[in-house]
Amino acid sequence: MDLSEFNAARPARVAELLHQCLDVQRWVDELVERRPFPSMGDLIQSAERAAGQLSPAEIEQALSHHPRIGERAAGRSVEAAFSRSEQSLVRTDVAVSDALREGNAAYEERFGRVFLIRAAGRSAEEILEQLRERLHNAPDAEEVVVGRELKEIAVRRLEQLVEDVA
Repeated sequence: MDLSEFNAARPARVAELLHQCLDVQRWVDELVERRPFPSMGDLIQSAERAAGQLSPAEIEQALSHHPRIGERAAGRSVEAAFSRSEQSLVRTDVAVSDALREGNAAYEERFGRVFLIRAAGRSAEEILEQLRERLHNAPDAEEVVVGRELKEIAVRRLEQLVEDVA
């Protein structure tokens, strides 16, 4: 969909699309209400600003839809397709896969939630390195990192859904 179609679409349709980028109702509502956007830059800036203010409850809500790194998202939804595409470089040898699985378990035990990272464009080894580093974060510092990662994922997905057609 191009930006003019995004701006002109029914609010329910736009909300449905936005939920596939970031399943946080306040974020979706803000972007639906701020339309029309004069440019793709304005849309992205609004998306970043709204996602930069995620509460801990909103972060947990958004995380409930993210698969573990290294696990293939099931289903036919756009969100599952995004996840499979984003993790396309996370195909690796058994040792790294095992280390990711162990790291995911350690992260979940330490922080009580799934490890989240923008996987698009990153190799399994890069992700594993980040996972290991983030295991040493204090919970409040990790909350900030997770919020930043969610924002990056949401904006990247939004850029894929809405084309900037001049």
